Amino acid sequence: MNETLAQLHARKSVRAYLDKPIAPEEKRAILEAACAAPTAGNQQLYTILDITDQAVKATLADTCDHQPFIAQAPMVLIFCADCQKWYDAYQAGGCQPRAPGLGDLLLAFSDANIAAQNAVTAAWSLGIGSCYIGDILERCETHRALLSLPEYVVPAAMVVFGYPTDQQRAREKPRRRAMEHIVHENTYRRMDGAELEAMLADHAGQRSYTDWLQAFCQRKYNSDFSREMSRSAAEYLKRFLPGPGA
Repeated sequence: MNETLAQLHARKSVRAYLDKPIAPEEKRAILEAACAAPTAGNQQLYTILDITDQAVKATLADTCDHQPFIAQAPMVLIFCADCQKWYDAYQAGGCQPRAPGLGDLLLAFSDANIAAQNAVTAAWSLGIGSCYIGDILERCETHRALLSLPEYVVPAAMVVFGYPTDQQRAREKPRRRAMEHIVHENTYRRMDGAELEAMLADHAGQRSYTDWLQAFCQRKYNSDFSREMSRSAAEYLKRFLPGPGA
C-alpha cells in the first residue's frame, strides 16, 4: 500500500481540535487542492465559502443541529453547488440561456463534493483533520439569508477542519461495509433482508440486530433533523423545477 492509499484508509472524521490555528500557507494548499479537483467540462460548478467570521461560525454551530465543535474549528468551508455564475455569465454575454434545471444542479453537486473531498484528503496529508456537516442542507431559509445565497446556489457540503486532539487521533475509525455488499458487477443487485442483516449486523454490538435497526431508524432516518433536511432540500429545488407549461 503506497502513502496515498494508506492515508485514504486512515482518514476518519475529527470532531475535537487542538487550540492551534491552521497556517495561511496550509489553508491555501487545501483550497488549491480543492480547486484542482475533477470538474464537469472544466466549469467548476461550485463556489467555496471560507467562513472566517466567528459570529457566523457560532450561528452555524446552532443551526446545523446544535454542534458546538463547528464554532471551535479553526477552518470552516462551505462548498456550494453553483449554477448561478455561469447563468449570469451567459446572460451578460447575450447568450439567452435557459433557466438552470435539476440536471445542472446535480452536476454542480457532484463538482462541489468532489472539490470538498480533495480538500479533506489534502488536509489529512498535512496532519489536519476534518468532518463533513450534512446539516448545512437544513434550514434553507435561514442559511440562504445568512450566507447571501442567490436562487441558483445550494450549499452541497460544509466541512470543518482542525488539528486532531490525541483522543481523536487514537479513536478507532468505524468499520466500512464488506465490498461484496457495496460493489455490484454490471447491474444493481437488490439485497434481501438476510444479506442486508449480514451487511449491517456488526453495528448492533450487544443488542439484537432488530433492536439496533429500529433505534437507528428512529434516530437517523425518521428523526426531526432528517425530515427537516428533506423539507429544506425541496425548498432549494423549487428554483430548479420547471414552471407550468415549461
